[in-house]
Amino acid sequence: MTIATGSLERMGKDAKEASFALAALSGKQKAALLLFLADTLEANMDAILQANAEDVAAGREAGLTEGLLDRLFLDAGRVSGIARDVRAVSALPDPVGEVLDGRSLDNGLFLVRRRVPLGVVAAIYEARPNVTIDVASLCLKTGNAVILRGGKETVRTNAVLVSLIQLALERHDLPRQAVQAITDPDRSLVTALLQLDRYVDMLIPRGGAGLHRLCRENSRIPVITGGIGVCHIVVDQSADLAAALPLIENAKVQRPSVCNSVETVLVHRNIAAEFLPRLAAHLTPLGVTLHAGEAALGYLAGHPDVVVPVQAEEYDREWLSLDLNVEVVDSVEDAVRHIREHGSGHSEAILTESMTEAEYFIQAVDAAAVYVNASTRFTDGGEFGLGAEVAISTQKLHARGPMGLDALTTYKWVAQGRYTVRK
Repeated sequence: MTIATGSLERMGKDAKEASFALAALSGKQKAALLLFLADTLEANMDAILQANAEDVAAGREAGLTEGLLDRLFLDAGRVSGIARDVRAVSALPDPVGEVLDGRSLDNGLFLVRRRVPLGVVAAIYEARPNVTIDVASLCLKTGNAVILRGGKETVRTNAVLVSLIQLALERHDLPRQAVQAITDPDRSLVTALLQLDRYVDMLIPRGGAGLHRLCRENSRIPVITGGIGVCHIVVDQSADLAAALPLIENAKVQRPSVCNSVETVLVHRNIAAEFLPRLAAHLTPLGVTLHAGEAALGYLAGHPDVVVPVQAEEYDREWLSLDLNVEVVDSVEDAVRHIREHGSGHSEAILTESMTEAEYFIQAVDAAAVYVNASTRFTDGGEFGLGAEVAISTQKLHARGPMGLDALTTYKWVAQGRYTVRK
């Protein structure tokens, strides 16, 4: 379907009108809507999987990487997981109307800050159909309308998912325009969307660096960027090396195509001779290729089949595959310097038995999520108890890290008086 710029303006206007209806809903009404949506997703499993199979086949024919195909792919388990996340969101406390603080003033006013919806959210994302439901469910829970622009890779799946969301809205006497999708793959519509500041209150791009740059440079709408994960694990000299191996496996192998998988492991020089060969032996059967820095290569001479010299630019790369950079550092301070140069501000971890080194790392590393003796794979809305997430913000204003319900609200000042006038 082709969408003209004028139609996009209409979409924005309709979303704004729909947001007023959503803002008036009670928490109980929003929870009922989401529970109905979860049931509807499972009841229409066959239609979702059929559309997704067509998207995956088209993606494979178009030469998508295995990482992107994994992000795109749905099976019955993943659809049930999406529905389960919607139910989890429905059960979360409704932040709208929450009083953040309140106090009586000497001028006679009682002043509070109360959470309210943002209004209209726009989300631009690529080959992850689960994002369609995650974003929509979180927006509906917080009384926000949303305009979705998924990638061309998932157009068929998204069409089915959005139709099911709109069905749920209509069954609850709500405007279907509360959740809309830009289905035309024309990239010029993204640029046009960025100009709809009259109607859209927040823009969330979930994609590569090029998309983020386009949005930051051209948007009239406030932009929340994130989701690019060049994540590190530092193995300190005091780390439990036996426990470190399955943790690094989890961070790299469990699902390498996601933004919270580890891309670089930095090993303290004092344990490199012992740990690096053990790491290579552990990861080799799992299909991992190590990209070793100059200092690390000497310790990995016994594993030439799975070790290649790292290229300088690969330290800045989000592999999204079974590739892992490894390098040797002289200290935790050196590791932090490496992370400052190459990290994306997403998730960073240290494995250590030293509370001094752990506290230094926590304070020194600039990232949305910092872990001590835990996998980077936990940076996720569900794992953080948020139900789902709109995005993982790597910036510092408004929201940082997994963006759940609170991140989709703002607040207003409410002042109560007794016909009070300023003196």
